[in-house]
Amino acid sequence: MFVEIATAFVRFSMIFLPAAALALLAVGAVRGKLPPVRAAWAIGTVAVLLGAWATGMVPLAKMGILMPPATFVDPPYILIPLIGGALFLWALGRFTPTGRTIIGGLDQRHLIGFQVFRVMGALLLFGWLMGDIPWQFALPAGIGDIWAGIAAMQALSALHRRAPDAQALVMRANVIGLLDFAVAVSTGLMTSEGFLHLMALDAPNIINMYPLALFPAFFVPLFIAFHLFSLEAMKQEKSLGGSSVMLSRSE
Repeated sequence: MFVEIATAFVRFSMIFLPAAALALLAVGAVRGKLPPVRAAWAIGTVAVLLGAWATGMVPLAKMGILMPPATFVDPPYILIPLIGGALFLWALGRFTPTGRTIIGGLDQRHLIGFQVFRVMGALLLFGWLMGDIPWQFALPAGIGDIWAGIAAMQALSALHRRAPDAQALVMRANVIGLLDFAVAVSTGLMTSEGFLHLMALDAPNIINMYPLALFPAFFVPLFIAFHLFSLEAMKQEKSLGGSSVMLSRSE
């Protein structure tokens, strides 16, 4: 039963999460005063890339290619979309003129606000309650995702209120979010079949199998990219004079 629920959830998220990211890019294009034709081409290109990426991960997950390596010398294919995908998205926003204009048109309310969707990790806790996901992974990863989402909500609220601790809460949300991914990847490897399988030996993790493999192969890289955009914006804001700049691009 859980697999069917997870499949429906993942299919919905494969549409909703990229759509939310594209909507933010459209906001950035407008605020950055990008010419409409150029903005349409840029957002359309990203939409095609995300669509091809998500669609391509499905057969790979079903074939088991995204499973952790069986031996130390086997290639860790899952790291290509997980780390490579996140860095690719960040590079598009950091090193291309159009990307810099679009991301520069967003403020921290957009960048850290995207992390609110991290509460979707509650699905992992449901999988544990159903007996399909080992607790050694589901509890730290699921609770960590929910915590990351709540931290993002708190930072977002502080930004809207122009609270004096807004910048600190944004940094806190980024740290929590990235640490959660580090813990999730580590426990995911140690509870899944592969050369690092140290826990949940009787009932291995299914996070790298379809449909849950779309989490590390597609959803997580999107979140990591927005973390990197947020941290980059914080660095720029600090160099320009502090938290007063955090909202200036949208006012």
